[in-house]
Amino acid sequence: MKKPESYESIWDAIADTPGQATNLRVRAELMRQIAAFVKNQGWTQAEAAQHCGVTQPRINDLLRGRVSRFSLDALVNISSALGCRVRIDLEAA
Repeated sequence: MKKPESYESIWDAIADTPGQATNLRVRAELMRQIAAFVKNQGWTQAEAAQHCGVTQPRINDLLRGRVSRFSLDALVNISSALGCRVRIDLEAA
C-alpha cells in the first residue's frame, strides 16, 4: 500500500507549483482580512460593494472565500477602495 502524501498546507496540496501555492495563500489571507474589515464596519453586502467599487455578487464571492475568483490585483484594488494599505513582507523559507 502506498503511503499518503502529506503537505504543509491545503494550498500546497492543490497547487501545481510552490509559486501557485504562495499566490493562493496570499490571496486567501487578503480576502480574510477584507472580510473582517467589512464585518467590523457592520456593512451589508450591498453597502460593502458600494464602498469597494464592485457588485454585491462579487462581495458575496469574497465573503464566501472563493479564492479562485479573485486575482491579487483585484484584492489590492478592493483594499485600496476601502482606504486600507496593503503591506507585503518577505521572509526566508
